[in-house]
Amino acid sequence: MLRLATNAMATRFELVLAPGSCDAGSEGEARLRAAGEAALAAIERADAEWSAFASSSFLGHLNRTAALRAVALDEDQFELFAICDEVARASDGAFDPSVAPLLRALDGRGVLDPTRAAERVGWRHVLLDREARTVRFARAGVALDFGGIAKGHALELAKRELRDAGVHAALLHGGTSSVVAFGAPPGAHAWRVELEGGAHAPVVELRDAALSVSAQHGRTLADGSGHVLDPRGNAAAASDATVAVVHADARHAEAWSTALLVLDARSRASADGAVDAGANRAREPGAHGARQLEVAIGRGPRFARAWQFTRPSGSSFLRSATVPT
Repeated sequence: MLRLATNAMATRFELVLAPGSCDAGSEGEARLRAAGEAALAAIERADAEWSAFASSSFLGHLNRTAALRAVALDEDQFELFAICDEVARASDGAFDPSVAPLLRALDGRGVLDPTRAAERVGWRHVLLDREARTVRFARAGVALDFGGIAKGHALELAKRELRDAGVHAALLHGGTSSVVAFGAPPGAHAWRVELEGGAHAPVVELRDAALSVSAQHGRTLADGSGHVLDPRGNAAAASDATVAVVHADARHAEAWSTALLVLDARSRASADGAVDAGANRAREPGAHGARQLEVAIGRGPRFARAWQFTRPSGSSFLRSATVPT
């Protein structure tokens, strides 16, 4: 196996390329390495483009400009925005990159207090023109943060580089929470990914699919809250769940794992304990484009407790899993 890695998006991205998986004849190993390096370069470009911390990034330019005039998007940028728009609407706003002002306020990086920052949050302020392929903000002070989807986007761009170079089998991950796999390693029918949790951890077999995991444990903000915010609740999502999602596209998987964590928090916060309507719709087979999702929701920080799988009819992305009870 050829392993390559780079640091981007405040985490470590790694590629595992199966030997003999590149159409390059006797020059296979060198071509395989070159393809891997091109994939890493795509990840680094995505990091530079969507960084919320670099004023020189495209995202920085967008946040400064889009309230003044429409900003043109290239094909890859538009595809990312289109997916964000789809999931934001389908999840009743549980996934919402416009949460950036609130995120900055809670993390001690903004000039506004959380209450005033929350007034600027809402995907309704982000106007995507599909015909002109532009985006603009409906009011001043709106800002975007793609932390809930950027790793998946980077992995999809890296996967495209590998496939364009003739690579047939590879596993890619960003910080272990976002994984993309295509083809299979020698002697196997899929790539096996073991989720955290010890001897009884679920094992997911991925082939031509992506996995994303979201939870509140791990990274915290300056105020001590979790890093996944509920845009509607204007605070960190109060959920002890760990959500794992499998989808054909890493961006959908990552966005939906974030959304379902927020929807779980909403349902648990309801006075009568009923599941939030948005959560119900997201988990119904065929609803709002979520029909391609495979979803697992676990309780506790290490996956080792009860799990509930939603397996939409007709879906074949999750090849197998061992689930503790």
